[in-house]
Order: sequence, then structure tokens, then C-alpha cells
Amino acid sequence: MQEYSSQAAYDRGEAVCVIGAGASGLIAVKNLRENGFEVDCYERDTVLGGLWNPQNQHSSLNPNTHLVTSRSQTEIPDFPMPDDWPDYPSAAQMLDYLTGYAKHFGLSEHIWYGSEISHIEPVEGSRFEVVVKPAAGNAARRLRYGAVIIATGHHWAPNLPDYPGQDQFRGTVLHSSQLKDASRLRGKHVLVVGGGNSGVDIACEAAVNAASCVHSVRRGSWHLPKYLGGEPADFALARLGARPKFLRRFLSDRLLKGPRRLAARMGIEAPGDGPGGAEPVRNGRYLEHVGDGSIQRRGDIARFDGYDIAFADGTEIRPDLVVLATGYRPKITCAPPGLLGVDGDSGHPKLLARMFSPRLETLAVAGLVEPGVGVLPIVHWQTHAIAHWLHVRKGDPERAANFRRQVVSESAQHAVEPSGASPRHQLAVDAEEYLASLGRIIDTLEQEPAK
Repeated sequence: MQEYSSQAAYDRGEAVCVIGAGASGLIAVKNLRENGFEVDCYERDTVLGGLWNPQNQHSSLNPNTHLVTSRSQTEIPDFPMPDDWPDYPSAAQMLDYLTGYAKHFGLSEHIWYGSEISHIEPVEGSRFEVVVKPAAGNAARRLRYGAVIIATGHHWAPNLPDYPGQDQFRGTVLHSSQLKDASRLRGKHVLVVGGGNSGVDIACEAAVNAASCVHSVRRGSWHLPKYLGGEPADFALARLGARPKFLRRFLSDRLLKGPRRLAARMGIEAPGDGPGGAEPVRNGRYLEHVGDGSIQRRGDIARFDGYDIAFADGTEIRPDLVVLATGYRPKITCAPPGLLGVDGDSGHPKLLARMFSPRLETLAVAGLVEPGVGVLPIVHWQTHAIAHWLHVRKGDPERAANFRRQVVSESAQHAVEPSGASPRHQLAVDAEEYLASLGRIIDTLEQEPAK
């Protein structure tokens, strides 16, 4: 077990420790401060913004990245994006937005930069001892907090597949996080592996920069254009939310009929669980590149063989560069796995309502979901619920008990999928259902207990 200084921990009383100053961490700090808590936010890098900040040495951001969810469906509910911004803002605009959010709510004064949380340990029942390791120097600090919120995101630990013969491959293999710009694709024969949004975006970059592009996809996906009926697709679909379920399904089927038929023409199978069952791929250029042959689709890889790669259908290619756009695994190293419900080898936390520790009521995780729409509104309501919970848990035992019962009852419908699913699907939630669930959880905090 790692040893730390024997110096006594500095007690911060009922202050809350927030880990990470990316989007989720900033939202957590703001909502906690609004509820009267002292907050210390620790960021291992020297800048805020998490993966949206290219100066963050751990960020895998491609400067050409744009949101795949529209501005109206991505903005934080109490801090709208400027009206004159495009429907799908760029990475640089997202950083400006988060920087403006921090400035507007005065968050930076609560952030300790260059400070990594190496370990948290429960003490005194529901409190935590937190070990902070500064980037400069070796002296770790030990502090005690009333609660901890982990907001480190889940785009830091690459999910790397292991194919037969891969270690003997004579070409170059990169994870998508290592591909900072399209210049590395130029003039090469490229194989892109992975059918999510990153894989599709990289395949489109290769289609116009590489000598050739083959795209390996092992399962079907829903391909959603960025616009439907003259408006952003996610906004058009969200407007159906207030309608009865049968009518919503009918209208969404009509809206998606054209894109579905086009994808079928390109040989792209749709998943059997309907467009709400998995995160859709949003890229208006992809089907055009498949249609004109600049992207050639293949199924799953069977093996690597020297310079060649063989697919399950028996075909082979000889690429110069393989880009593994295979996503990331949620990796939280600062907390003992048992506190997050991690069991077996999957490494996936099993959190109550996808945010609360199943073991300790003062430990929560913000933003560990894939909703298929903008995640920031969901993080806003998650941290709103967490902050309200911490506020009432000691002063109003009856309301706190009602809240815990509601959280447990809501957790079943958001249970983590079987371990055979991909990391992205492990984190998937239906945004509409999950937001409704968060609303019911929050209601139990705001309702007066029965006399």
C-alpha cells in the first residue's frame, strides 16, 4: 500500500472536494457553491476545460473537432451559448464557453491547478481523507472533507483491442487519442477501426486526405444527419418529447425514414433496438463518402498478419496506418474500486442512479454517462441533485431517507449493461428517461415531508 506523510490531515470540515476542472467539475463547483458549500476543486493539469482545452497535456482533442450535438441541446440550462454562434460550435468555442462559465460564476478561485488526487479514503463514517499530490515537488498534502465528487470524465484511458498477430504488425497502429490532426493520414493507406462518432469522423478525414480509407465496423449503427427538416436533428427530435409516446415514435420514424433508407443502400445495418437504444452516429459527410467509394466499409478484423490485415469475411488489405477509434474505458484510480461498485475485470462502476456510490452516501460521480445528446445539461441536474442531497442529509433525516429510497428505486432502470457490451454502450442512458428520473429524485428533496 502506498505510504504518505505521517503529518496530520488538515480538516476542511463540511467542505466538498471536487476532482477535475473539466466541464463536469466546473458545473459541480457552481452548483455546490450555490447551495452554500465551501468547495476545493483539484485539477491535475494547469488549465481548466479538461479535454476541451488543447493546452491540457492529457487532452486528445483534434483542433478541427466540432460538437456532434447542437448548441441548444448542449448548453448548460442556466448559462446559454451566444445566439450568434453556429448550430454546432467548434472545440475552440467550447473552451471559450467553459472559460466564460467559470468567469461568470467566479469558479477559478476555488480551483487548485497542478494538483492530482492520488487517493481518497473514507474516515469517521461518511467523511473522506484526500491525498493531494502537487505537480511540482514531492510533498503530498492530506486533507479531510465532508464529501467528494469525482468529475474526471471518461475520455482519458484508451480502450485498446487485442487482435491475433497485432504485436507483429509491420505498419503503424495508433489509438484515435494519438491522432491530433489529419496530417498523419496524408498520402497513406488507412484502416480506421470503430463505428462510433470518432471513428466516423476520422474515416471522413481519411477520405479526403489519405491515399485510401477502409473502415472496419463490427456492429450496425444509426446514422443521423446533423439536420432534419431544416433544423438541427437533435432539436427536431427533442421537440417531439412532449407528445404521447406512440405519436412520438410514429413522427420520429417518419423523420428518420430517409436517412435510414440511405444508410441501408450503403449496406449499413441498423441496430435492432430502435434509434433510442444506442447513441447515433452524427456526420452528414460519411454516407456520401461511402457512396462515392472514398470510404470502403468492412466488418470485424479477424487477424493481423505481417503487413496485412484479414477480415472476418475473408478479404485482406495492406494498410500503412491503423487508427483504433475504439473509445475509452472509465478509469477512476483515486478511489478504492469497492466504493464505486466496481467488481470483476470489467472496471465499470455500478453507481446508484449512475452517480452515487453504493457504499457511501457522501461520494458521487458526475458525468459518467453517454446520453446520446449533450451531456452538460444532464451533469447540471446530476450535480444539482448531489448538492441538494448533501444540504439536507443531516438537517432533515426524513427527507434524506425518502431521497435515498427514491435513488435506489430509480437505479434498476439505469443498471449497467452486461460486460460484453462496449465501454461506450456500458455508459449509455436514454436521455429523456434519465432526465425524468433525475427530476423524480430531485422532487423528493424539494417536497416537504408528510406531517
